[in-house]
Amino acid sequence: MKAVMKAVAKTLRLCMTLGAAALMLSACGDGSDSNGIGGMMVAETDYGILIGTDTHAPGVLAWLGVPFAKAPVGGLRWKAPQNPEHWTGLKAAHEFGDACLQHGRIYGPGANDTYDDTIATTLNQAVGCEDCLNLNIWRPASTESNLPVIVFFYGGSNVSGYNADPAYNGAELAKKANAVVVSANYRVGIMGWLRLVQFQNGNALDSSGNYGTLDTIKALEYVNENIDKFGGDPGNVTIWGQSAGAVNVFALMASPQAEGLFHKAVPISGGATSVPSAAAPLPSMNSKEKHEMYSNTLLYALVIDSGLATDAATSKAYVDSKTAAEIATFMRGKSATDIIKTAFTPRPEGMAATDNSAAVAANGIVGTPASAPIPEGTVIPVDVIDTFKNGTFNNVPVLVGNTRDEGKLFGTIPPVVFGGTGPSSLKPLYKMSDAQRFMAMKNFDPDAAVPNTTLADQINAEFLPLVTPPSFPPTEYNGWTNVYGKMIFTTLGDPLTQGVAAEAMNALKIHQNNVYYYMFNWDEEPSPWNDVYGAAHGFDLPFLFGNFTKASLFSKVVGGKSNEAGRLALSDAMIASLAAFARTGDPNNAYLGAVWEPWPKQINFDASKTAATITVQ
Repeated sequence: MKAVMKAVAKTLRLCMTLGAAALMLSACGDGSDSNGIGGMMVAETDYGILIGTDTHAPGVLAWLGVPFAKAPVGGLRWKAPQNPEHWTGLKAAHEFGDACLQHGRIYGPGANDTYDDTIATTLNQAVGCEDCLNLNIWRPASTESNLPVIVFFYGGSNVSGYNADPAYNGAELAKKANAVVVSANYRVGIMGWLRLVQFQNGNALDSSGNYGTLDTIKALEYVNENIDKFGGDPGNVTIWGQSAGAVNVFALMASPQAEGLFHKAVPISGGATSVPSAAAPLPSMNSKEKHEMYSNTLLYALVIDSGLATDAATSKAYVDSKTAAEIATFMRGKSATDIIKTAFTPRPEGMAATDNSAAVAANGIVGTPASAPIPEGTVIPVDVIDTFKNGTFNNVPVLVGNTRDEGKLFGTIPPVVFGGTGPSSLKPLYKMSDAQRFMAMKNFDPDAAVPNTTLADQINAEFLPLVTPPSFPPTEYNGWTNVYGKMIFTTLGDPLTQGVAAEAMNALKIHQNNVYYYMFNWDEEPSPWNDVYGAAHGFDLPFLFGNFTKASLFSKVVGGKSNEAGRLALSDAMIASLAAFARTGDPNNAYLGAVWEPWPKQINFDASKTAATITVQ
């Protein structure tokens, strides 16, 4: 090992002397050194030497599972992230790191921190771990330096998600965009956003409760300090997030702590609303008071489940009898598994002492809407949209996107429709359980002569047949999913006049012209998924990443030979647009065949089975 380290150190010195940005051994020699480590990459970061690999994808170099902060465990649980530990010697960066602690969902990892069959068997159970603050880096296999950097933050309602999801693999995007692509983990759910008075320790960041948000900031700090060692330009960083990741990107645009850490932003299928408005009555971020309410609910429930109290009243009395330090110690001493179990245990209605107590009763604390950036006034302003309007935000070029059928991913009847309540007597839209639907997608053969599942297998009969255009008021699947998607994401009509995307863009446009918007309309999946999902929430991601061959949740659903020509052509155009935006702040490029003008103009991404069909309006 000493001989290897000496050889690596010598190579490092030579590469740095020659000014090589991507410190690849084969770039400094013939790739056949006597120590058998030719073709592997060496990068001397601020914290130690990393060795990456070129074996994960042809033409791409990768450093995986790179720690960007200390493990937030023990005394660091529910605190702002700290710089990672320095190490001596060589650290292999060949494999993905662990996912962050979360409850199992079909959109998250399985028991093995990856996409596999265990996703179907670990739903609503604890998966991942707390030692999870790692990121992945991909770049083209070249020695080119000062490449644009694209940092991706995953979605998952801010309660699930992981940077090792094959859908987010950055290899193809790095190669086609000629960029450095980074995907970063961040704490999710109650580990990422929890605001208790007992955690108020005089440190404004620790006290904010915005631990997941602070993780994204720490990841960007790492990128700014180290990405040049991987050939990236720290002065040209684009942050990109989808769904909850988009909410987090908007939060970073408003956060004073993120100033100067990025230079362009791509929030897709998310919003910035932190105070309800006529345009966006369902905020993307809940108030500080609501977060505190549900954080206390979790605390009281953990006290009960620990045998220290019997109900909400005695639990509150117990908490009130202890010092803040004692409660903080109690919370940080609970096992991760116990926390997830408590969060999923249904509670007596009224446990949360709010108008949403029925959700706590039915679903446990995890069913509450409190996992999101907290607009508490320090890390995130109380009114994010107002921050955009008054110009006190991180002003950078912005590219926003939505999918036409956002609501089809969720199979959910809106809880509130036009001031009234949804018909609770109706069944869920989806007929299959999440586990059954997961396996149906995983085992689907897009090229089979006869599909292994039908529309009637997937959607409950009372919502069929489909009506095109969607019915209004809604009565069937297309109608219900259309209303849900527009209430949450886009535009429904008076009084819901704009939607969260438009509200954010209209506010940003007061101070800048470089705001761009796309609508993704592609729905050429093999039957029955073209009707079940169509242009659903998240279905633009495979096109932007170029990931159609890697096994992931929706890879077989969107794949197949019949739509391949059009699908790949559309993907090339979308990647070229993202690449152009990351380089210059303007997404226009030759693949579009049209001029993409700033908002309120928009570009529509679509394709037939054989060709891309891109239009502007």
